Amino acid sequence: MVADVVQKIKGGLVVSCQAEQGSPFFHPESMARFAKAAEIGGAVSIRAKEPDIRAIKQMCGLPVIGIDKVYLEGFELYITPRFEDAERIAAAGAEVIALDCTARARPGGVTMEELVGRIKSELKLPVMADIATLQEAMAAEKAGADIVATTMSGYTAYSPKRDTPDFDLLEAIIRAVAVPVIAEGHIHTIAEAQACFALDAWAIVIGTAITRPVELTERFARGISGG
Repeated sequence: MVADVVQKIKGGLVVSCQAEQGSPFFHPESMARFAKAAEIGGAVSIRAKEPDIRAIKQMCGLPVIGIDKVYLEGFELYITPRFEDAERIAAAGAEVIALDCTARARPGGVTMEELVGRIKSELKLPVMADIATLQEAMAAEKAGADIVATTMSGYTAYSPKRDTPDFDLLEAIIRAVAVPVIAEGHIHTIAEAQACFALDAWAIVIGTAITRPVELTERFARGISGG
């Protein structure tokens, strides 16, 4: 099953269908409609968070890479930080569990290796490791992650802030690990997407540039005003 799901997304576009509180699209039905539109448009998979996954699965036939954003006091890490969060994602029907596999502390003193191992052994689902550095990607592979992704590059205190894809990190990881590597983060144009595949990315994940109308509008508004 793991190999089937991972193989299905090879060479394709994964669309991240997420909305944060305050967005007019912050509702499971809205995300389900975005996911269906992505499916019609040619996406190979959807990345989504709870509580939207069930609604998406009802409307869209694509495999879902599931996360749960849980903000816990005292912890910077918030993407599927605990096993109970992964359980919730699995119960909602996700085919892949994605989680923050950076070196940052997680609740209960549980290590990344322990959490990945437990998800693999108990939930029997493939794990996508969201990382920010080459070292984190290598550690995630060693822990048993089935996919590593550049998701967290630019979103940790120790990785440079950026508005473009981290091509250097992507290339370094692809050279260093044997598992599929997904490019995620700051992909805004077709040229940037093509550049990721030119480096042999297994797949790409795009969210804001497709499913965030507020951010898209702001980007154009800034551009025409010279801001």
